Amino acid sequence: MKELLRSAKIYRDMGGDVSHTVLVTFSDEVYLRALLKECAKAFFHAKEGSREAELIDKEALTDCLIFPPQGGKLTAEMCAKIIDESVLLPVEQPKKLIILDNFHTASAVVQNKLLKVLEEPPEKVYFLLGTVNEYAALPTVRSRAQRELVPPFPEEQIASALARMYPRENGRAAAAACGGILSDAEALLSGGEEVFLRAETYLSGERVEEFCRSLTDKKDAKLFFSSVRMVLRDVMFVRQGLSEYAARRSEGTKRLAEMYSVGAARRGISLVGQAEQEIAFNANFSQCALNLALQLKKERETWQRLS
Repeated sequence: MKELLRSAKIYRDMGGDVSHTVLVTFSDEVYLRALLKECAKAFFHAKEGSREAELIDKEALTDCLIFPPQGGKLTAEMCAKIIDESVLLPVEQPKKLIILDNFHTASAVVQNKLLKVLEEPPEKVYFLLGTVNEYAALPTVRSRAQRELVPPFPEEQIASALARMYPRENGRAAAAACGGILSDAEALLSGGEEVFLRAETYLSGERVEEFCRSLTDKKDAKLFFSSVRMVLRDVMFVRQGLSEYAARRSEGTKRLAEMYSVGAARRGISLVGQAEQEIAFNANFSQCALNLALQLKKERETWQRLS
């Protein structure tokens, strides 16, 4: 996992000259804190296995402070402590780094309280802000920070990371379906083959209304639509005679390739993206999946008439 995080450009940049306030956007909330700690190691030039690196991992390095506590959110009560810590000189290191994790949880009140110290940090004091959504930070904060976006990781890098982390598992399909998000790949991997079999059942259009009624937990929506997208991608490969590029070469994929033309599968992938956007805007998971199924059926019929 660390090797994957260190491949991000921000990790390399933190080892050089950076602004006193850096805002990092990384969409993998599960590993956001881990990325920030790897960036801290680069900032302090702490080699893996060194005392400093181990202390950063334990969140115990005197001159590297992380707010809030693991799993918490930044609150107004923390602001005074953060500001007080910012005026204290480094103890062991030539510079001091204050990490604000989960900055997307900070309210406008909290961000405004911190605005002055983020705009003009004391000498030798640096701030590293981590968020899953850049626009959760106020425009006044964004304008004063060096903004860094960590894009989704390439499929190959995710697959390699899964192979290192789970050497007994075949993570190829999970890497293909996760959209470059490591924690999503892990969730797909933990779901096993069942995740993709459900996607195949859904795409077959069999008893689709009953199937969609079973989709009640919105937390499953992201992984469900990710698996549907990947199966459609594999269908495209099989349909074009490029099965060797498919993440899965199951019998279900072959059957679906007889139902979906390349055009229908390609259009289906686009429709899955639209469904994900609707979910992001709080659409009902079950209804969203049913609407998508009806659209997919229409695409299949349209392309069948054209062929």
